[in-house]
Amino acid sequence: MSFRSRELLNKIVRKMGPDKLTPQGKETLKKCLPNSKVVMGRAKRGIFAGRHIQFGNKVSEDGGNKSRRTWKPNVQEKRLFSYIHDRHIRIKVTTHALRCIDKAGGIDEYLLKTPYHKMDSELGLMWKARIEKMYEALSNTEVAFFSPEEEAKLEEEFKELKIAKKEARREARRSMSASSSNKLKPITAGSSDHKQAGQVAAS
Repeated sequence: MSFRSRELLNKIVRKMGPDKLTPQGKETLKKCLPNSKVVMGRAKRGIFAGRHIQFGNKVSEDGGNKSRRTWKPNVQEKRLFSYIHDRHIRIKVTTHALRCIDKAGGIDEYLLKTPYHKMDSELGLMWKARIEKMYEALSNTEVAFFSPEEEAKLEEEFKELKIAKKEARREARRSMSASSSNKLKPITAGSSDHKQAGQVAAS
């Protein structure tokens, strides 16, 4: 068991309380925790899909001198749509994680299909547990189906509502055009009277 997994286990035990967690529950919890050794600090706040910082040497072309360097993953901040939440989730992901999410069919499917011990980030574990809980509550809800007669009746009501909306819009447009024409009439009348008065004065 890696140091990171041990720290996560101790953190969960402290939050739950040492008396509430049985030895069997502790063993099952160990299987669920990720067992990767090197994890970046910012990888805990996103979905990196196993991509972390890598270390190596930069070798010069002339003398072959080696100097230490690092390779960081390509991290992007994206808005991914979650169907179970019915909204977009803003999250930091790597390009490899984006390809995995596209292959799975969405962020919900990726989190459901990925096992707990392969989920490297605490944020991913939290979202996975939350989505599983929401899907379980959704599966327990009762679904009611309408008869064909009731469906036809609902369609007719929707059609009538659309027709009523169209009529209300037409009436609003007519009233607006009538009010605008009424406002323009005094101006035109005033201008014609002014022209007639000018003609009389000229004659």
